[in-house]
Amino acid sequence: MSDQLTFDSIKAYNDFNNHPTLHPLVSVLDFSKAEPRHGHHMSFGIYAIFLKEVKCGDLAYGKNNYDYQEGTLVFVGPGQVVDVSNKMDIYKPAGRGLTFHPDLILGTPLARQIDEYGFFSYHLSEALHLSPEEQQTILDLMSKIENELKRPVDKHSKKLITSNIGLFLDYCERFYDRQFITREHVNSGILSRFEELMNGYFNSEKPYSHGLPSVAYFADELHLSANYFGDLIKKETGKSAQDYIQSKLIEIAKDKIFGSEKSVKEIAFELGFKYPQHFSRLFKKRVGYTPQEYRQLN
Repeated sequence: MSDQLTFDSIKAYNDFNNHPTLHPLVSVLDFSKAEPRHGHHMSFGIYAIFLKEVKCGDLAYGKNNYDYQEGTLVFVGPGQVVDVSNKMDIYKPAGRGLTFHPDLILGTPLARQIDEYGFFSYHLSEALHLSPEEQQTILDLMSKIENELKRPVDKHSKKLITSNIGLFLDYCERFYDRQFITREHVNSGILSRFEELMNGYFNSEKPYSHGLPSVAYFADELHLSANYFGDLIKKETGKSAQDYIQSKLIEIAKDKIFGSEKSVKEIAFELGFKYPQHFSRLFKKRVGYTPQEYRQLN
């Protein structure tokens, strides 16, 4: 039977992987040191980045499974759960990992930037697939951090370690940008499906029962994390997902205002607004006229 494990400290995760703890708040792991094991249900209170060199079976995240292949970089943030409890066969881990506790980056520039790295909230199925050259860059950066951990601690240690982690994450951001581009044919299909979902939503009774649709709603319908979905839409259209939804909403609102005799209040409710004045305020912000002024102009 698989265990349920919680990793709130670097030492706890190092111990699980039979790895020495050189620093209480950060570690670079060599998974080949870990004992053979079966799957577990794991909850993380730390940041963890895994580069596996072995196919280790299906990982479950929420409602979805991901077939974890070699050469894939996966990011896990505090509060996330990784479930490989369906992996009952014994397997030998391999690859490298970087883990760090949120306390490590307190008071550093990285603390102010960490939330900008949206991939820590991506689904496992949205992992980063690296080329051999990209893998080498990642391994080189891990080695730099590891070498710093092996040195005696001095006044430069924290700055150098966190700076190298920040550089590591910047490269990952670059590689994700490359992945968005190279998967353009997949992304265009998602964008088309997004358009269909928006049209379906606003032509249904859902605005009455659920109100205005959120980015998270469409991401869930497309089986994507909200962060990955938002980043994908931004890369494809230059607009945030929220802005894209509002553009569609205003487009539909214009059609309703111009093509019907319904009151502004009725149109607002049809679109999912709880308060008509919120609709009027958004419409004027986006169009430059109130709904009533727009109707008179047209």
